[in-house]
Amino acid sequence: MIELINLSYTYPDSGSSALTNISLCIRPGELLAVVGHNGSGKSTLAKHLNALLLPTAGQVLVDGMDTRDEANTIPIRQRVGMLFQNPDNQLVTTIVEEDVGFGPENLGIPPKEIRTRVDAALKEVGMTEYAQKACYTLSGGQKQRVAIAGLLAMAPEVLILDEATAMLDPSGREEVLGTVRRLNKEKGITVVMITQYMEETVKADRVAVMAKGLLIMEGTPREVFAERGMLREHGLDAPAYVQLRDELAANGVPIAGDTLTDEELAGEICQLYLNH
Repeated sequence: MIELINLSYTYPDSGSSALTNISLCIRPGELLAVVGHNGSGKSTLAKHLNALLLPTAGQVLVDGMDTRDEANTIPIRQRVGMLFQNPDNQLVTTIVEEDVGFGPENLGIPPKEIRTRVDAALKEVGMTEYAQKACYTLSGGQKQRVAIAGLLAMAPEVLILDEATAMLDPSGREEVLGTVRRLNKEKGITVVMITQYMEETVKADRVAVMAKGLLIMEGTPREVFAERGMLREHGLDAPAYVQLRDELAANGVPIAGDTLTDEELAGEICQLYLNH
């Protein structure tokens, strides 16, 4: 779906290199988590995926289209929607349904089709009952779900979440993550999730780890979390429940080494308790 080929980027104003020789393929229908500490280059990478930034060297191909070709910019952005950190910065009108319809209206979609798309998008994110509400009355998680609906109304093939949960409380984060995971699994929308929260990567298909503008590791969550020493070197670590799993195993508790989620760990501990 998206291919990064030896991508490098240097910010013109500072002359500092933000990305160095990144090669990565994003497959149709997958949920890829890109994780890294502040300054790792992950958000700079995200902005290359829909031509907000253009490579200093190398290539980014979206569905075969080179982002450096200006003629491809609009088709690329129709395919790739981006959700940013601050939900307030993404809402452009005062009423929920008007905001969701703003993008399709600017694409020249006929009014009847816009109505259909708005209704369908709000239903997908569980916000139908808020269609007539003022955007400012919503919680952070609800605002992000409205922003997702606005992207869905433009029928993208890919959703990029650029630290889209960073400003949300735990319940808001779960609202947004649950919505995105469901869209990925049920609708087949490709998702790239940029985050510094390791627990958000657990249910991804694949995890890419960045540090100092380099792609230092990629693999399944289990493969990445197994490299805890390397993660710690770059200011990261496995989620707390994976650390607990390893501590229990190191102290002789017979916990499976590939236990990954908090639900799996709780299930194993309960089973051990019942067996004894």
